[in-house]
Amino acid sequence: MKWLLKGGRVVDPANGRDGAFDVLIDGETIARVGRNLPVDTDTQVVELPAGIVISPGLIDMHVHLREPGQEHKETVATGTAAAVVGGFTAVACMPNTSPVNDNAGVTEYILKQARAANLARVYPIGAVSRGQNGEQLADIAELRAAGCVAVTDDGRPVATALLMRRALEYTQMFNIPVIEHCEEQSLKGDGVAHEGFHASSLGLRGIPGECESIMAQRDISLAELTGGIVHIAHMSARQTLDAVRYGKHRQVKVTCEVAPHHFILTDERLGTPTPYDTNAKMNPPLRETADRDAMLKGLADGSVDVIATDHAPHHYDEKHVEFDRAPFGITGLETAVSLCFDRLIHAGVISLPRLIELLSVNPARIIGVKGGALTEGAPADLTLLAPDLAVTVQAAAMVSKSKNTPFDGWKLRGGVAATIVGGRPVYVNAAVSGLALLSDRPAAH
Repeated sequence: MKWLLKGGRVVDPANGRDGAFDVLIDGETIARVGRNLPVDTDTQVVELPAGIVISPGLIDMHVHLREPGQEHKETVATGTAAAVVGGFTAVACMPNTSPVNDNAGVTEYILKQARAANLARVYPIGAVSRGQNGEQLADIAELRAAGCVAVTDDGRPVATALLMRRALEYTQMFNIPVIEHCEEQSLKGDGVAHEGFHASSLGLRGIPGECESIMAQRDISLAELTGGIVHIAHMSARQTLDAVRYGKHRQVKVTCEVAPHHFILTDERLGTPTPYDTNAKMNPPLRETADRDAMLKGLADGSVDVIATDHAPHHYDEKHVEFDRAPFGITGLETAVSLCFDRLIHAGVISLPRLIELLSVNPARIIGVKGGALTEGAPADLTLLAPDLAVTVQAAAMVSKSKNTPFDGWKLRGGVAATIVGGRPVYVNAAVSGLALLSDRPAAH
């Protein structure tokens, strides 16, 4: 069955397109992209409402789906349901599950659950070390063969410089990155918030920005030594961005990502509007204004490669405790697009094509998966965006199993109109009028 999307603005940076184009979908693939494409009798035409943007499917390369072992927080099914509502056609999930994804059995289980959910594509990321204990390399060849697209000990850094060196050397055989959670453990200690005025005023133990940048400098140096690929996860400190820029200047294979909370919020959120709100507790922590502004500058000047959510769902009971005892992390899949439109596009920080690079083109390139471009013959993974849609974040209405967000009640401009995976509309936003024909198409089951 063929169907044609007409009337949308196609933003496809990988192919140099930004304008009015038709997109013809034939089964699970993109058949053609062009202007005023002819319509066969067996092709259904979907006229899109004015203002809708057609982009390559968005890819979130840093999420926690929690399954196996922590299904009270999230499952592959609920996490991918949240992903498609958020406009993501694919997600890459971190290995700090229980048991840890350090072997093919766990990887295959995650992929089996993803196939059963039949929503967003899921790309598992394996552990660097067995059990994420930082002592012995996991069997990276086995993980790669099972379907892992990268390795990381996310939740903690790779424990030693020697182990990181070996990981960078070994992963070169498979041309996959080592994704690093940069954190110098002895400097972090038992800190729970950014070391600065706001943490001190609340009596909270601090984590300085140098805790992140020191580890980033180590790993960038090791990537230069080995020729391996390192990706700096959830960057938050301006000193880390300096380290990434230095590495790129020296032609080191280093990339980096920033999460929306780190380019929007600051550590002032610790005390207002609700002091000790555990939805303001994440790792790395919310940092000071100079760090937030540096992240924005990095997004604008091209130093930052990816926007990733670090979607970290936690059960209400786990977060509803004293600040020191609460787990780090917030949800992000369902708020990211609206936050990016409101605080980046409409604020004039970056252009829409640049946003698609950050959310689609670059993630696909870094983890080496199909996507990031509306190319003939490619899987028909598309995200339809509504740049002027009025959105109010409602935590209670989120599809994710967990509701731990600091953005509850925020009114934003811009959102997701529909998400299409493999030619199937897996989410159509009822708040966007004129998508009835899209809603009538066979959806996921």
